[in-house]
Amino acid sequence: MRPIIELLKKRDATNFCLAPQDSVFAALQQLADHDVGAMMVLDNGKLVGVFSERDYTRKIALAGKSSKDTAVREIMTSGVITVAPTVRTRDCLGLMSQKRIRHLPVVDGDKVLGMISIRDIMDDIIADHELTISHLEHYISS
Repeated sequence: MRPIIELLKKRDATNFCLAPQDSVFAALQQLADHDVGAMMVLDNGKLVGVFSERDYTRKIALAGKSSKDTAVREIMTSGVITVAPTVRTRDCLGLMSQKRIRHLPVVDGDKVLGMISIRDIMDDIIADHELTISHLEHYISS
């Protein structure tokens, strides 16, 4: 398995993020516009949280609050679990499974490099397995 930075290099370099003062409604619009399930929350370039669809459903919809009157900072997940760019994809998968999270910001010191999802990792694992199968088929037929 490869270092997680390799997955980030394959993707669009755009890091979608929110500000803590954004309304939850605006944040939901951003999730929809970018077709993602979560976004990092940055305050002056510093990672302060992650906002996800799960945060919305559990802390706004089920609580009967208004998404237009609530700031992201009030419901975001803070104390975010992060990984360094050198962590391998298999280790990220294990961490995500253990912590029951679907999104994992990648940081190098204080610098936010991006965020990977469980889907990114699963796609990488599947591609790796397909490559192994192809190599084995080629080896067997040779």
